[in-house]
Amino acid sequence: MNVQELLARYATGERSFNCIALPGANLQGVNLGGVDFGRADLRGANLTAASLSGANLSKANLQGAILARAHLSEVILCGADLTQATLTTAHLNESDLSGALLSGANLCDANLHMASISAANLQGANLSGAKMGGVRMWKADLQGADLSGADLSEANLCEVNLTGANLDDTDMSETFLTGAIMPDGSIHT
Repeated sequence: MNVQELLARYATGERSFNCIALPGANLQGVNLGGVDFGRADLRGANLTAASLSGANLSKANLQGAILARAHLSEVILCGADLTQATLTTAHLNESDLSGALLSGANLCDANLHMASISAANLQGANLSGAKMGGVRMWKADLQGADLSGADLSEANLCEVNLTGANLDDTDMSETFLTGAIMPDGSIHT
């Protein structure tokens, strides 16, 4: 299947595209709200400014994909591979990224309000300026991540690994940190 066929089938009401292979696809600015891309191969796809609100991307391969300015509110990305993906200023409010691979991903200025990112790998990710109030990141791996200027107010960071993370100017008011490994290696009690 190619991009034109996908868009034509979507226009007729089809939403289930499980296991579709569209590596490197140009889906810039498309509206695919509610689409099911579970286990899809979208490596290197360009989804800049795409609207994927309410979509299922669980276990999808989005390695190196560009999702800058994409609207991904209430999206399911459980176990998705977003290694090195670009998600700058993406809207991921209330999305489920539990267990997702986000190592080296660029989430600068992304909106992740009330998202679930538990047990996700965010090693070396850029979350500077991200809006993450109320986010649930229990047991997430944030080693070496840049959280400078991020809003983590009222977030659940219990048992996260923040070893070597940059927390400069990070708002951590009312943040739960029980059992978290802090940037200096100490464990928060």
